[in-house]
Parts: sequence; structure tokens; C-alpha cells
Amino acid sequence: MLAFLFYCFLAYLLYNIIFKFVIPVYRATKQVKKGFKDMQDRMQQQTGQPNTFSNTTTKSSTSTVKTGDYIDFEEVKE
Repeated sequence: MLAFLFYCFLAYLLYNIIFKFVIPVYRATKQVKKGFKDMQDRMQQQTGQPNTFSNTTTKSSTSTVKTGDYIDFEEVKE
């Protein structure tokens, strides 16, 4: 009888751990990953870049120097 109560208590604890901790953590993690992926897709759509990581090298090699007003920085000592 005591063993049966012990196993029922263990089953109850296992049930609570799974449904009140493991599943919510899994769902939250999945939602955060989806949010980051959506944000990354929106940023890439705004910049017009395709969804690859190989463009970082081509972007740096094709960058142009912008000309315009340039203010030289001078450090002022007091």
C-alpha cells in the first residue's frame, strides 16, 4: 500500500514537471527562435540581401567610398 502511494506521488511529480515546466519551456524556446528568424528575414528584406551568409565577403569588396562633407576631429585639451 505504501509503495502504491509512493508511485502515485512520483507519477504526480513527473506529470507536473512535464506539463508545467518542460512543455512551456519548449514552447517559449520555439516562439523565441521563430521571432528571431522573422526579425532576421525582415532585416534581410529591408537591405535587399538574399538569405545567405556568403554575402559578407562580397559586400565588403563591392563597397564604395561616399564623398561629402567631412569634419576633421580635433581633440581639445583643457
